[in-house]
Amino acid sequence: MSIRGPRLEFAVGAFLLLALASLLVLALASTNQRFGFGGGSYELKARFSNLGQLRAQAPVKIGGVVIGQVADIQLDPVKFDSIVTLSIDSKYKDLPGDTSAGIFTSGLLGENYIGLSPGGDPETLKPGEEIAFTQPAVDLLQLAGKYMFSGGGAASGNAENATAPAQPTEDPQP
Repeated sequence: MSIRGPRLEFAVGAFLLLALASLLVLALASTNQRFGFGGGSYELKARFSNLGQLRAQAPVKIGGVVIGQVADIQLDPVKFDSIVTLSIDSKYKDLPGDTSAGIFTSGLLGENYIGLSPGGDPETLKPGEEIAFTQPAVDLLQLAGKYMFSGGGAASGNAENATAPAQPTEDPQP
C-alpha cells in the first residue's frame, strides 16, 4: 500500500515549486536578462558608421569579460550614423575618457559584440557621454570579395613591377 498523507503531499508540492523556480531562472539566464541584483548600470553612447549584424542585447566586453550589453540602437537623422547605447555594469564606472569601442565577431560566424579598449586618460567617462574613438564592423564577405577579385596584391600599379627587385645594370667594357 502507498502512504498518502500531508507530509507526502507537502514534499511533492515543494519539489514542484523548486522545479518551476529553476526553470524560470534558466529561462531568464538564457535570454541575457538581469535579475536586478547588484549595483545597477549606467549608459554610454557610441557612434558607428557600420554596425554589421550587431543587435540589441549583444554583449559589451573588455578583454573577453562581459561588462554590459547593448541597450538600444538608433539612427542619427542628420549624419546617418548609428548611435548605440551601451548599458555598462556600475562596478566598471571608472572607464578612462579615451576608451575606444569596436564591433567584433566571436569566431568566424559567431555573434557580434562591442569590445572596449580602455586608454590611459585620468579623466573618466561620465554616464550618458559618448565614446569618441570607434571602429566600425568589418564585413567579411565584402573583404573576401575584395581580396578575391583584386588578386590580393599591390594596391595600385602593376603587381609584377611593385614586387620585382631592381636589377643592377652592367656597364659595357671598353
